[in-house]
Amino acid sequence: MSERFARLERMVGPKGLQLLENSFVVVVGLGAVGSYATEALARSGVGRLRLVDFDVIRPSNINRQLYAVESTLGRQKCEVARERVCDINPSCKTETLSVFVHQDTLGQVLEGPPNLVVDAIDSYTPKVELLSGVVRRGIPLISSMGAASRTDPMAMRIGALGNASYCPLARRIRKELRSRGIDTHFPCVYSVEPLDHLPREARGQEPSREEEVHSRGRRRNPLGSLPTLTGIFGLTLANTALKILLGDQFPAPQPNG
Repeated sequence: MSERFARLERMVGPKGLQLLENSFVVVVGLGAVGSYATEALARSGVGRLRLVDFDVIRPSNINRQLYAVESTLGRQKCEVARERVCDINPSCKTETLSVFVHQDTLGQVLEGPPNLVVDAIDSYTPKVELLSGVVRRGIPLISSMGAASRTDPMAMRIGALGNASYCPLARRIRKELRSRGIDTHFPCVYSVEPLDHLPREARGQEPSREEEVHSRGRRRNPLGSLPTLTGIFGLTLANTALKILLGDQFPAPQPNG
């Protein structure tokens, strides 16, 4: 490891740094949440990343997605993400998959297998398929629930999906996974902020553009989101991922000097 990770080594120790360098993480979904999660993992010295996203960068992404700027409009998110990761840490082995996540592509997405999967998908059907496939394969994971429409960062929680409350997306996914016989006691990031101020039809998760294209279902208006809250969700995902990779506990910081 180069001096770029010297300050990180003070937090996690030489053995922790080596663990991260030897880790293989798959990040699925590189939008408002996943882009920030990927950023933090790259800056934490994770040695191998597989970045998965079907979509291209659009003007509507600029308010909240790390890779969305004028110069990247129309480009594949996963390719822009790979370039940024390599610029941060050239030693990171970075792979990209521009695929829509469903049963037929899970083999590609989860090939390895990875040490950890970070789920930042913002559409319901692919998210359920990914979580089902990951749990059935026994791969560790951390998943993001609904960050849209939230305004209070203090309402964010980390806990088992089976116990997540006040999150309509978590409730829908939990119900579907249980109907498939899937254990829901894996960690997720969610918010307990009430959504009573929203119209009833807007309290659930809206499908993303990818889901609209593939399901050809009724087009719905996307939910609003703040760049601050989605970014905090992504960084919290990454922080939890690091704790999992390091054995769920950071060592005490080394004394300075």
